[in-house]
Order: sequence, then C-alpha cells, then structure tokens
Amino acid sequence: MNSKKQQKFDKAYLRIAREWSKLSHCNRKQVGALIVKDRMIISDGYNGTPTGFENFCEDDEGYTKWYVLHAEANAILKVAGSTQSCKDATLYITMSPCKECSKLIHQSGISRLVYHIDYKDNSGLEFLEKAGVELHQITELQD
Repeated sequence: MNSKKQQKFDKAYLRIAREWSKLSHCNRKQVGALIVKDRMIISDGYNGTPTGFENFCEDDEGYTKWYVLHAEANAILKVAGSTQSCKDATLYITMSPCKECSKLIHQSGISRLVYHIDYKDNSGLEFLEKAGVELHQITELQD
C-alpha cells in the first residue's frame, strides 16, 4: 500500500481507537486500542478493570488501582482468547505504551505500532524500537 493511502487508513483506525477510549470508566486517562491485520480489525480494547470487577479505576485518593488493565493489554488478551494471531499485525493506540505493555506487544508478534499522544515515560517506545517494531506517531487525526 502506498504511504499516502496507508496514512489515511492509519488516521481512520486511530480515530476509531479514540472513540473506543470513550468506553473506559477511568477518570484519569481514557485510552483505546485496535489491533488490525490485513486491513481487518481483529481486536479492540480500552483501559479498565478486569471482567467481573466494579468499573471504578481509581481509589478514594484518585490513584489508579493496581489491577486496572491497559487498553493494549486488553486488546492483546482478547486475541489470545480467539482463533486470531497478532503476528505481523498493527496496533493502533491513543497513547504510547508503558514499558510493561511494550513487552506484551513485542511478545505477541505485533510488528507495527501507530499511536497518537506520548505517555509520560518513553521507555516502552525505546524497547519496541530496539525490538524492531515499526513505530509511527500521528498527532493530527483530521484528513
């Protein structure tokens, strides 16, 4: 696919991920993720508590509970429970991944990451770059 067409798709998938982030019950940050393979969305996720837990992400002091799952982890775990594979897929995420999620991204076989805004710590991006994952940041989502 030519780069102009690819960028058009990248922006569209990131806009969908941004819409998906609005499903999160977290107050501090709402993050959305999509995993796309062969131009087909194979998984989605947003940050939140595990299935069966209350939907409140923060404790009484406003801190994120330790067991809240990040959007990309939720999306990767959904694929793990399906017949799909993340091998050579693209992850679209509204915020760059933390270092813990970066390990999951690399280990799951995702080969390309497209993200919108930077997380407070770029260690995850540095790890993925070292691992050979193709990284793209798109700050402007309008065509």
